[in-house]
Amino acid sequence: MSEISLKLKLELAKKLVREAGDFLLAHLTDTVEITEKSRFDDLVTNLDKAVQMQVIAGIRAAYPDDYFLAEEDADSDNSSDVKHDILDGNVWVLDPIDGTTNFIVQRDDFAVMLAYYENGIGKIGVILDVIRGNLYWGDGQKSYKNDRQISLVQKPLRESLLGVNTYMYRTNVGGLLDLSFDTLGVRAVGSAGIDYVHILDGKIWGYFSNLSPWDYAAGSVLLAPFDFVTVQLDGSPLDFKGRQMMMSVPKNQLAIIADYQAKSNEKKK
Repeated sequence: MSEISLKLKLELAKKLVREAGDFLLAHLTDTVEITEKSRFDDLVTNLDKAVQMQVIAGIRAAYPDDYFLAEEDADSDNSSDVKHDILDGNVWVLDPIDGTTNFIVQRDDFAVMLAYYENGIGKIGVILDVIRGNLYWGDGQKSYKNDRQISLVQKPLRESLLGVNTYMYRTNVGGLLDLSFDTLGVRAVGSAGIDYVHILDGKIWGYFSNLSPWDYAAGSVLLAPFDFVTVQLDGSPLDFKGRQMMMSVPKNQLAIIADYQAKSNEKKK
């Protein structure tokens, strides 16, 4: 796809995500309809579904031949495919409310995330921190916060905080607990989108969690200009098909993380 065509898609993505954020703010104090998905703490609201439909409709109006990989299942009367293989063609990856539990309980720390991939290659990433109104966007070459280009300076591990999934942290999955002892501590926010913008803002060093593709698709594009990698805990590629334990970290630190993992495995023997 040409540079001009990608720029048009990026502008559309920014517009639709901003509109989704405005919609959520307008309904922030509404009584929402809450449904459990896989278990009691895996929740979806009517607003998740409304935002997803709104964003997909906006994209489909401009690009009717593009595909979607989105968090919420399509309604029974909607035949659109929202679980398309990211390796096949032009695919938009959408998380309408990332941090739904935060949205329900706190009305804070939730995001709208949208990415665009061509045959598995990330071309566009957009994350909106809805409450603070900050839009993070990029094309894999440069990343921006609102209208300012981001310049991310990597701090030493011992001067930094980690963003973590609490289960993985307390059970020392992948040596994460051991790794944390050589940092200033950990933070658990409950939203991948917010953790990604915290990396971009220099607030945390890296992010370790158990995520689905729509949770990391946009963030991985936004971090790419700073030589970060988004991979499984063992360093192998994510498959964009289901939930996987993963990390987004500076590429030049992979060997250090692998060392902690190896020491952790030795302790278990």
